[in-house]
Amino acid sequence: MSPSPRQRTPAERGFAMPAEWEPHRATWLAWPHQAGDWPGRFAPVPWAFAEIARHVLAGERVRLLVKDAAAEARARRVLARSGIDSARLETWRVPTDRSWTRDSGPIFLRRPGRRPSLAVAGFRFNAWAKYPDWRRDALIPARAARRLGLPLLPVRRGGREVVLEGGAVDVNGRGSVLATEECLLDPSVQVRNPGFSRADYQAVFREVLGAGNAIWLGRGIAGDDTHGHVDDVARFVGPRTVVLCEEPDPRDPNHVPLAENRERLASARLEDGSRPEVVPLPMPAPVVFGGQRLPASYANFYVANAAVLVPTFGDPADRRALGILGELFRDRPVVGVHARDLVWGLGTIHCLSQQEPSP
Repeated sequence: MSPSPRQRTPAERGFAMPAEWEPHRATWLAWPHQAGDWPGRFAPVPWAFAEIARHVLAGERVRLLVKDAAAEARARRVLARSGIDSARLETWRVPTDRSWTRDSGPIFLRRPGRRPSLAVAGFRFNAWAKYPDWRRDALIPARAARRLGLPLLPVRRGGREVVLEGGAVDVNGRGSVLATEECLLDPSVQVRNPGFSRADYQAVFREVLGAGNAIWLGRGIAGDDTHGHVDDVARFVGPRTVVLCEEPDPRDPNHVPLAENRERLASARLEDGSRPEVVPLPMPAPVVFGGQRLPASYANFYVANAAVLVPTFGDPADRRALGILGELFRDRPVVGVHARDLVWGLGTIHCLSQQEPSP
């Protein structure tokens, strides 16, 4: 019996993950319903969520996941009271475990000039290898692909499905990807793919995301329960430019890991062999609630068609962060969204959103 022919990888079929600042057809959000993610502080969360949706809807449609008819009615009431025009809003009744769509939602790939021009990468989701409730969230990519009529491209290595969350990677759309060793290569804590090596991940980046040039940072920030997602640390803001958080206070637990990441980026290379431009981004003062350090970071911004939405924390550094990002994104306004309530859920704007690129 002859072996089955090898399936072509997404990259071999012409697909790649575009940069977040490229035009979107839609943004995916999941209406917050899991009060346990914001214990004792859930009441303001839907209103902060509505503020995110309002700015996104100014430039693209929103595909809003709601768990049932009652949740849809609640969402529409909050959005209406927030003065939101729902003409571009689509509600999809899809049960979810949580609202962190960056990680559980569909990761879209694109290939220009061919049909189908979009596809969904078939990564698995297992709640950051930490929480037991993930089975509803894990079905979202397949349901999205089926409803949109897009291919779901399986991602397997070594005979098993690959786990990867959207917040663990950031791409420049030209062939480079940012990731942290803490998140993906730690052999004992929140291990997504047991036995996976650096080479395994780099093959996945190359074959699925179209990003053959991996830039590995070290650790993430304090308070991050994903164990080092890169979208709280460093982000591409252009094909050749990276913003990197910095913490000047040597007493702060973020000082050393962020300084080490700066040293790594100083010697990093882009896909063409050139060095990236690195722009420092401040950190807010520590945000603590109930004795717990929270992962407050300005790097958790989201680039929508009509605005760049940046989490703010009522901190003097808010203005500096908005100014830096405003200089880097001159083609759309940079808008602060109050996120002290959101971050009690251990994530903010980027964690809640997922882009669907224009075909």
